[in-house]
Amino acid sequence: MHIDTIPAPDLAWQQEALCAQTGGDFFFPEPGSSVREAKRICGLCPIRSACLEYALEHDERFGVWGGLSEKERLALRRTCS
Repeated sequence: MHIDTIPAPDLAWQQEALCAQTGGDFFFPEPGSSVREAKRICGLCPIRSACLEYALEHDERFGVWGGLSEKERLALRRTCS
C-alpha cells in the first residue's frame, strides 16, 4: 500500500514573529477578552503579512493572526470571495 503524504508547510517565518518571542497568551485570549495588546504587537511585527496569509490559507479560526481577530479574518474572507 502506497500512502502519499502532504508536505508540511514552511513555517520558518514563525521564528521571526514577535508573537513567538512574546508568548501565545496575548494572541489566544479568553472569549470576550481584549485583543488590543496582540494587535499592538502584530503592528510592530516584520512578518505580519506572512502570518495573515498563512491564517487565511489555513482557515485559522482562533486567535489573532497577522493583526486580525477571528471576526476580522472572517469579514476579510467574505469580501474577497
